[in-house]
Amino acid sequence: MIPVVELRGAIPAGVAAGLPVFWAALISIAGNMIPVPFVLFFIRKILNWMEKKSSFLAGLARKLRDKAESNKDRVLKYEFWGLVLLVAIPLPGTGAYTGALVAAMMDMQFKRAIPAIFVGVIIAGILVGLATGGFIAIL
Repeated sequence: MIPVVELRGAIPAGVAAGLPVFWAALISIAGNMIPVPFVLFFIRKILNWMEKKSSFLAGLARKLRDKAESNKDRVLKYEFWGLVLLVAIPLPGTGAYTGALVAAMMDMQFKRAIPAIFVGVIIAGILVGLATGGFIAIL
């Protein structure tokens, strides 16, 4: 559930801890989705609070808003599938948290955002699981 690392780090960590790739991916997908509804519901309030609390937190809130803004055009263009793609690409700066942040900043309906993020997390889980399994097979 750690931002940035998300399931991209959890699956290899789970496998390294002795879990089969399938179970590591399944548990990582579930763990990655747990905070998403909370991010969607509360991120605006949290960012507003951060901006009022201190200049350091205000700067962090601005960075988060800028991150959402930089991904907004891509997601707006393709809406559901744009959000799926943003979440599914297993690169730093993408993932469920970023997807939830962007969806919240776009005022995307909860009933559209959750399925898009979930599909993206599943795709990312499959990609990272395959890469982890392939890497282990090479060793």
